[in-house]
Amino acid sequence: MDEDADTVEDGRDETANEQSDRNWNEMLQETRIVQTGTQILSGFLLTIAFQPRFTTLSELQHDLYLLLVLAATVTTALALAPVVLHRRLFRQHEKREVVDRGHRLLSCALVGLGVVMTGTVLLIFDVAEGLDGGTLAAAGVLVVLLLLTTLPARQARRAGSRSRS
Repeated sequence: MDEDADTVEDGRDETANEQSDRNWNEMLQETRIVQTGTQILSGFLLTIAFQPRFTTLSELQHDLYLLLVLAATVTTALALAPVVLHRRLFRQHEKREVVDRGHRLLSCALVGLGVVMTGTVLLIFDVAEGLDGGTLAAAGVLVVLLLLTTLPARQARRAGSRSRS
């Protein structure tokens, strides 16, 4: 969270501690969603190596698979990190720091999840339809993900400019 977020009036009558508690609870709900998505994709990826067709993957597909397993593992760790941070700083009166760091970690996990989603589509379509189909499908997913992340950023900028007016 940036410091400007503290100065924005949102109509709530809450102390800084209450705001941190609310922000933590909201982030925890988001973390659960990211963790679930990452775990499902990770589980899917882990099962691929045990399928009979795995030995027929091209070198590119095999390398992509291994990169995706690593990316999914790192993304899972990033999604779990805010909870670990909370446990390590529990009762240390550092809730604001936990929320701020957790926000950054969860943002990185969301980027990682986008990478894993896009790469998984690339791998599946490459195996099923060939590299051209995989590239096209992955590019489509990437465009959708970028649009879904840029639209809220634009809305936040507009809301910020309206509140300053």
